[in-house]
Amino acid sequence: MAKGHRSQIKKERNEKQKDRRAQAHAKFVRVSNTKAKIVLDQIKGKSIGEAMGILAYSPRYAAEIIEKVLKSAVANAENNLELDVDRLYVEDVVANQGPTLKRIRPRAQGRAYRINKRTAHISIYLNER
Repeated sequence: MAKGHRSQIKKERNEKQKDRRAQAHAKFVRVSNTKAKIVLDQIKGKSIGEAMGILAYSPRYAAEIIEKVLKSAVANAENNLELDVDRLYVEDVVANQGPTLKRIRPRAQGRAYRINKRTAHISIYLNER
């Protein structure tokens, strides 16, 4: 027989399966996901100090945003999960496509060209070595 109400069983199951990694997300960021992935691929698998150094000296606009997300993930690891900051590394990075802002540019002879201003959802997951 069942050990309780279905909602209680689901709650217990979800607690067991919950992701225990430190993480931070930035949603609806005004940079395309392909441009963000270029910077994210550079820091994947690196230690926190090394990743911060790469982002600090990267000329790309996405690096500034990703640096903020990384600092947030480190703060979450330190305060919420009580992990050792010196042993953290960037385990996984994700940049998914967000909604696109569609704008119109007037052109010759009454035509209109569409400008797509893309957004991204950036996620960083940290873990201890």
